[in-house]
Amino acid sequence: MAVLGSGAIGHAVMTGLDTGIERVDPFKDMKNRPQAGHGLNFLLVGTDGRDKITPADKREYRLGGAPCHCTDTVMLVHLSADRERASVVSLPRDSYAELPEHRDESSGKQHGPHPVKLNAAYAEGGPQLTVRTVESMTRVKIDHYLEVDFASFMKTVDAMGGVEICTAKALHDQNTGLDLLPGSHRLSGGQALQYVRSRHVDGAADLGRMQRQQRFVAALIKQATGGGVLLNPVKFKEVSSTLLGSVRADRGFGSEQMLALGQALRDFTPSSSEFASVPIGNPSYAVKGIGSTVKWDEPKASKLFEALRLDRPLAPAAPGRQPASRPQRRPAVPVDVPPGQIRVQVENGTRIDGLGGRVDTALRATGFDTTRSPGNGASRDVKRTVIAYDPRWDRSARTVSTALPGSELRAVAGQGRTVLVIAGADYRKVVPVRPEDPHQGQFGVVTGDQVICGT
Repeated sequence: MAVLGSGAIGHAVMTGLDTGIERVDPFKDMKNRPQAGHGLNFLLVGTDGRDKITPADKREYRLGGAPCHCTDTVMLVHLSADRERASVVSLPRDSYAELPEHRDESSGKQHGPHPVKLNAAYAEGGPQLTVRTVESMTRVKIDHYLEVDFASFMKTVDAMGGVEICTAKALHDQNTGLDLLPGSHRLSGGQALQYVRSRHVDGAADLGRMQRQQRFVAALIKQATGGGVLLNPVKFKEVSSTLLGSVRADRGFGSEQMLALGQALRDFTPSSSEFASVPIGNPSYAVKGIGSTVKWDEPKASKLFEALRLDRPLAPAAPGRQPASRPQRRPAVPVDVPPGQIRVQVENGTRIDGLGGRVDTALRATGFDTTRSPGNGASRDVKRTVIAYDPRWDRSARTVSTALPGSELRAVAGQGRTVLVIAGADYRKVVPVRPEDPHQGQFGVVTGDQVICGT
């Protein structure tokens, strides 16, 4: 970035990239727009562009069928005025929306205001109607519009060298072909597309998919800021060229803005980004002729977007959180069941004085609900730490075993919900863990360092 930021060299590196950008004019003739706030607001739209995918990739990543000419993903991204924070708010694609008066792009027919799902705004009026609708719903003025389809998403991820994500549980989706075991994975562009599109891996459907998309964006920021992309002029140009050459953007966004954005992100760390979804009042709001929509909690949503307009952080300051410019502590390992929901009894299975108390304290420090009354085990010659659990609480047991790597899982029918940890001679330490989808504050916000993989 020192090289790129030196002026002439930076411009030389980025020269010619603007010519490959497909331009749109989402702000043409727009009136009565919200008042501009502080910082920059991007509307990031992911569209169903399977018509640009090769036949081989269609088969491998299960992208059959016709494109819907609609938005698959809608995110409002706010970059703070001091360039020290990025706030990403996911807008459910099935959100109940009221379109303003407009002319249908496909039929040319003039429409009056009417209700739809948010993703239909693009089908009826393209980028301009999408921007008008989002601004009307949020009262946040959009500064730049970026549109990414399936093909450009895959190319950009591949240009980055893939992106590492982690999951605390197996993820399987027959519709997209996603098949990931628990652990860390470096995803190629096609695999990343499966990951961010999957909505049938659990009962959370589209809301769960938005959480995975947010985790992916956090991992993408980590890859860009920590993986040498911003520090390597050649790599930065390669990624920028791939992105700018395969997206649609407003006329005001190009290589100059990409260079400025890269400079602004040079001091970013995962904790510099924060993620939220619009607060939901009714996830199944029925509308005649449209079906089930997602109705926002208007009072809470209003406060959320007011914070963006005023350039305020969405996440409350965490006790002891280090400033972005300082070295970060190793992220905790994500687990399926929040440790605070797991009752743990610790026993000392060795002749080492005080070992049970140390294990109890360490487990409690990472969030487990320990009994605080460690005892001595029936045997004092346990070499390998044992986690005894009732099979009905197997997910809780796996969370405990993540905190105690190398331990033995032992099913005990009828034991009940309390997990028994028998500390063995192999015990060294407790690995910090955290719930895979932690939430904090009134907006359910997570920061990037809470959702990326540990290193």
